[in-house]
Amino acid sequence: MVFKPSRQITQAYRFSIAPMLDCTDSHFRVLMRHISQKAMLYTEMVVANALHHSKRRDRLLNFNPIENPIALQIGGDDPKLLFEAAKLAKEWGYDEINFNVGCPSQRVNAGSFGACLMANPDQVARCVEAMANGSELPITVKHRIGIDNLDSDKLLKEFVVCVASAGANRFIVHARKAWLTGLNPKQNRTIPPLQYNRVAKLKKQCPKLKIELNGGLETPSDCLKALETFDGAMVGRAAYEHPLRWKKIDEIIYGESPRIINASGVIRALIPYAQSHLNKNGKLWDICRHTLQLVEGVPGARAWRRELGLKAQQAKAEIDILEEAARKLEDFGQ
Repeated sequence: MVFKPSRQITQAYRFSIAPMLDCTDSHFRVLMRHISQKAMLYTEMVVANALHHSKRRDRLLNFNPIENPIALQIGGDDPKLLFEAAKLAKEWGYDEINFNVGCPSQRVNAGSFGACLMANPDQVARCVEAMANGSELPITVKHRIGIDNLDSDKLLKEFVVCVASAGANRFIVHARKAWLTGLNPKQNRTIPPLQYNRVAKLKKQCPKLKIELNGGLETPSDCLKALETFDGAMVGRAAYEHPLRWKKIDEIIYGESPRIINASGVIRALIPYAQSHLNKNGKLWDICRHTLQLVEGVPGARAWRRELGLKAQQAKAEIDILEEAARKLEDFGQ
């Protein structure tokens, strides 16, 4: 194991890519880093109990240094395990630790963590305090505006104030409540209505706290509008399904100089990384599955995706498949 130095970019959280199961693995994060050099990236949720077993630790925590600034999202409810997880996050070079109090899946709730913890702010506070004691890294909390019938402005404010007093640095609020029974995780992302006004009220009531908005942000313009009220904007599915939609985000949000970013350029930038992955007995599809949405809405996009998908999934797919895909994109100006 190689420990990596942490580095922070001031206010990277102003735009971030949400943690998403089966989406925001290291390969996707490397891809997004070639689109935005400034955005805060998040891991998929890592359960603190899993980190207690050292045989799995390297696989769960390893990331490429290009991914910084990056936050490790942790799930759990045991302060002792979370204390140890925070120490590991610092040792491995993460920039922040994010505590998951928003996942509504039955499996997560069965473990007594995720969104169900909103019903117990004191326990969340104990967990945050333990992580703050385990590392000097910023501790942030991602949560909903409420769960089931525990859904009022009063309860939301009490939750945030309680957890902030324990050492939470920032709150990422998914502006939907979560139904822990009756809706699956996918339905919980779409069926409960977005209530930006309630998150705005929270920010007004707690002006000194850093509050980020999450949920339903589809375009850079949506994010700019959110930043008029909130300290940050977090994008989820719209980043995974439309990665190049965000190619000007560093210029728009962070005031960086314009860069030319296109699909073929991103693919070519990924080739050395992909070759390294193959050299370690990885599969080309591990990376290519994330690249398919780089091309959309142009003639030949569907055929390009289909061909790359079929070839990259072959058992012995080599790097020349990715090189050919880049050449074809250049041929039709992408």
